[in-house]
Amino acid sequence: MKKVLVCSLLVLAMSASAFGAAFKVGGTGPLTGGAAIYGTAAMRGAQIAAEEINAMGGDIQFDLRYEDDTHDAEKAVNAYNALKDWGMQLSLGSVTSKPAEATAAENFADRIFALTPSASSAAVTEGKDNVFQMCFVDPNQGTASAQYIGEKGFAKKVAVIWKNDDVYSKGVRDTFVENAAKFGLEIVSETAFADGNDTDFSVQLTDAKEKGAELVFLPMYYQPASLILAQAQAMGYAPKWFGIDGMDGILTMEGFDKSLAEGVMLLTPFNADAKDEKTQNFVKKYQEKFGEIPNQFAADGYDCVYAYCQALTQAKATPDMDAETLCPKMIEQFTTMTFNGLTGENVRWAKNGEVTKDPKGMVIKNGVYVGLD
Repeated sequence: MKKVLVCSLLVLAMSASAFGAAFKVGGTGPLTGGAAIYGTAAMRGAQIAAEEINAMGGDIQFDLRYEDDTHDAEKAVNAYNALKDWGMQLSLGSVTSKPAEATAAENFADRIFALTPSASSAAVTEGKDNVFQMCFVDPNQGTASAQYIGEKGFAKKVAVIWKNDDVYSKGVRDTFVENAAKFGLEIVSETAFADGNDTDFSVQLTDAKEKGAELVFLPMYYQPASLILAQAQAMGYAPKWFGIDGMDGILTMEGFDKSLAEGVMLLTPFNADAKDEKTQNFVKKYQEKFGEIPNQFAADGYDCVYAYCQALTQAKATPDMDAETLCPKMIEQFTTMTFNGLTGENVRWAKNGEVTKDPKGMVIKNGVYVGLD
């Protein structure tokens, strides 16, 4: 994996010199460590978009660079500063929520506009007029999940297992619990875990099983979810499982038995099985280049770069403009334009940076994601 990442970064660094004047776009994400699936996918999706746009030979060209933050807030700020020293004019923020909260504060102070592909904490954009999101915010994911489960009639009695020291997990859990009853759901079990006790889930699973939960809601990233699925099977507990976008990536997790995820449902804005030409072309190119099916994070990264291309074109921006000059232009465009991408049609942004688009229900069947709708 490290060899592939190095090659990818070299391609990104070379893109500007091949086409002349270009906008310098930088982002941070976990390219190594336990959350590397997310950062690597977002970087690769952004890379494909930049290469496509540069190959068109138009006025908008991109020099794209990603720095590794290992899903750590302090390292993310260091990575952000390296990008600023490089001359970053536009930012892709950070891939995951906690690092993004830290780098978003820097974006705001430095007046460098940011569009994060996948950091979904509401705190990322709160109070920052120049930080926007391509993904659903956490509160929306919780409400949308409760509504989807209730309206589809998947279950009445629900258990929630969540990570109480993670802003992403907590944000989704809070609104799910708040809205569950509104959609006919009874939360019969609610248990939490934190760093340090995130390998043994016997207590949480036993509570859910004994209280008759027909469905277990997992607002978390794929690493603890993979252990929960394995331990539930070992104890003979087989409820329905429902996750959120952080679960996207579990099928490409090294050493994971895909059969454990059979039937797992989740909400995500991207369906790699979609039949539209845009999605099929992206999936084909991603598979040829990286040997795997792209997840939502890859599609979000791709859409970010194309959204920047649209905004820069409409603003008549030029690469000689510095970050502070570009910032108000991007704010104006993103609060007024409509964008059509891989992760949604008629995508719009509010002044607080929050995106509006429709989630898609997915289920894992025979080791691949299949649309529920």
